[in-house]
Amino acid sequence: MTGSGIIEPMKAAKRIGFEVVGWLLLVGGIAALVLPGPGLLMVFGGLAVLSQQYEWAERRLDPIKYRALKGAAEGVETSLRIAMSVAGVLFLIACGVLWIGGPAQPDWWPLPDWLWLPGGIGTGITLEFSAVVAAALLVYSYRRFHGKPDAVAALEKEIDEADKEFKELRHHD
Repeated sequence: MTGSGIIEPMKAAKRIGFEVVGWLLLVGGIAALVLPGPGLLMVFGGLAVLSQQYEWAERRLDPIKYRALKGAAEGVETSLRIAMSVAGVLFLIACGVLWIGGPAQPDWWPLPDWLWLPGGIGTGITLEFSAVVAAALLVYSYRRFHGKPDAVAALEKEIDEADKEFKELRHHD
């Protein structure tokens, strides 16, 4: 087999691999929008990977990215919001520790046994990962947006431009 005969299957395998990762991130991110986890971040990551293959994903990338950044900016607007975000991170850490520790079901638990800490250690690890991601995003948001109205105004302008481009692309489809 010649060198060029090996390249084509490798390209196909790479494309399939990226597509699988993109779809897993996208579907997992949609699930994590309602479950514990960095949902919007995963949706954005999935679309970023899929945008290498699909034009529809590329068109949706900027509006989601800017909305995620807008949410990040709003999350650090006030001291109360920052405190609530920190409390959320601490709550995720506490829940993760609880799930990983896996204490026995207490006598007062009124629900079926299978509803006591469902998912076990896997859920605990996911909660801890989510806490790390949330803390990192909080620090990033604070450094980029807190007390910086010019940065927020620039972001709002980028959102408007991305929305305008997206609407124009939709009308051409």
